[in-house]
Amino acid sequence: MGSGYKELTVWQKAKDVAVFVYRISGERVLSKDFGLRDQIRRSAVSVASNLAEGDERDTDKDSVRFFFMAKGSLAELRTQIQIAYEVAQMEKSTYEKLESQCEILGKMIGSLIQARLRAPRLGPLVELDPARRRGA
Repeated sequence: MGSGYKELTVWQKAKDVAVFVYRISGERVLSKDFGLRDQIRRSAVSVASNLAEGDERDTDKDSVRFFFMAKGSLAELRTQIQIAYEVAQMEKSTYEKLESQCEILGKMIGSLIQARLRAPRLGPLVELDPARRRGA
């Protein structure tokens, strides 16, 4: 049996970004700004979490809704790391590396959304009562 969402390359990338965020947010000045640090961490974790939850949903409509939430969380993360960089709580090289990873991740999430909108998965098979099928 497969691992579901864990097999998604986009989820793996999002998880790696979250791990990287945890590592870098424990360093230097950012580690002392608990509010911004915690918000950055929550946003990063939310991206991977929403991708996982979306992939486990029964319908593509539901899945896509969570994938859009992941994309929104990614936008939050990108905003927060830019603020951290501009207020000198993140080094330029770290910001640029993370921003580049986020840009790639955003394109991957967009592709996943488009794929699910174009070629929906079959939802769970539900056997309807024969009377309901005839509209009775």
